[in-house]
Amino acid sequence: MLLSLEKLIHDCKKNDIKAQEQLYRQFAPKMFSVCLKYSRNYAEAQDNLQDGFLLVFEKINSFEFKGSFDGWIKRVMVNQALQQYRNKSFLSPIDEDIAEEVEIEIEDGVSMDFLMKIIQELPDRYRLVFNLSVFENYSHQEISDSLGISVGTSKSNLSRAKLILKEKIENNTGSVKMPSIK
Repeated sequence: MLLSLEKLIHDCKKNDIKAQEQLYRQFAPKMFSVCLKYSRNYAEAQDNLQDGFLLVFEKINSFEFKGSFDGWIKRVMVNQALQQYRNKSFLSPIDEDIAEEVEIEIEDGVSMDFLMKIIQELPDRYRLVFNLSVFENYSHQEISDSLGISVGTSKSNLSRAKLILKEKIENNTGSVKMPSIK
């Protein structure tokens, strides 16, 4: 028997194992795709998903039914995935001029699988900033706060990520057309 989401959350707050299992089954597929965006590979995404759900069950009492549970659990998963990158040297400030804003235009024939593959291949510092900016709509200030880097480093890393992705798309298709990712 499936419980309503509100009842499920209340039962999870009481450490009900069956409710936790049901919540996991309900949200794991969607949250795995979130973890995959912030991981180097499939195995790391699986680890982040498991660690994220442990954190969800540990922190579920802090969910007060203000806003959507989907948004809350997604935020927990993103923060869990980012936690392994905080205070790492690759996120340290860089002394570079901030490159011009790069726009990526995607041709119809480019598959979503290809796009996800090339995004995962980005160096960590570029992938994290790109994902937070493009998929989560974080501002550079929010990215700076989340990753412990400067706003300038965030802007530079986003620009470099876009340049790398643009080159890979061009190499794959020979040209780039269609609407842009900004």
